[in-house]
Amino acid sequence: MGEPGQAVPHRPVMVREVTGLLVRGPGGFYVDGTVGAGGHAEALLEASGPQGRLLGMDRDASALAVAARRLARFGSRVELVKGDFREMKAVLAGRGVEAVDGVILDLGVSSMQLDEPGRGMSFRRDERLDMRMDREGGLSALELVNGADEGELERIIRAFGEERAARAIARAIVRARERAPIETTGRLAAVVREAVPARLRPRSIDPATRTFQALRIAVNRELEGLDAAIRDAAQLLRPGARLAVIAFHSLEDRIVKRTLRELAAPCVCPPGLPRCACGRSPLARLLGRRARRPSPAETESNRRARSARLRVVERI
Repeated sequence: MGEPGQAVPHRPVMVREVTGLLVRGPGGFYVDGTVGAGGHAEALLEASGPQGRLLGMDRDASALAVAARRLARFGSRVELVKGDFREMKAVLAGRGVEAVDGVILDLGVSSMQLDEPGRGMSFRRDERLDMRMDREGGLSALELVNGADEGELERIIRAFGEERAARAIARAIVRARERAPIETTGRLAAVVREAVPARLRPRSIDPATRTFQALRIAVNRELEGLDAAIRDAAQLLRPGARLAVIAFHSLEDRIVKRTLRELAAPCVCPPGLPRCACGRSPLARLLGRRARRPSPAETESNRRARSARLRVVERI
């Protein structure tokens, strides 16, 4: 990430689309539930100035420090809070905020976290395993890889990595750690690569990619409570205000897509009922039937934008 005070080469994804969809005039109160290095927050504050305000949340203290430097020029218009976006409802209630004018959730691990030395998230750098977004607590990847039984490892790798060789990889990890604990990203990647049969090796990515993704998701509980958090964010919107969610892999996006569709559905009764018994009205409306994708120009200049999917709803 660089030393304090240095510029961080972080590029928010689809920032123009997010800002154009959320900010519809000057002023307003916005929430960035995954503020990271502050790229989306900066654009929202600029677009809503000079009265617009923003609360930014992140569970990564290092990211918050970067965001604080980036957003310092906005003064009292911005407040940064260390916390998980799943706690958004309680955080706002504690500040007496009952409704907001827009929410952005940029899900998953950021490029800044992947690239920062000492994080132990990526096999691009051989270092001690960790993978935690919040390094102040919680189970690390080192503890998970060396402590979980073979069945649990297989479940994680299959479910969160969609890895067909999950059983072989889990077995190889257990055998390798019996010889010596797996403590570094390099050794874990080597064990995984050797375990994946040639017929199951992906053509376009490193064979260890899916396993590392799966472990990061498990360590950071990235999918846990995501649907409830999206519902909470939508309920906080004023009528006409919007929620934007950016997902980067299919597991996230399936949850986002399903939850937003449920929020926009007028009825949740089983299909076989002769008439509606739930009496439910939709909370929001979908802005577009399909996810928005980055422009060709953005994906060409920022490879990490290629997998981004943006979905938006508007509170009714």
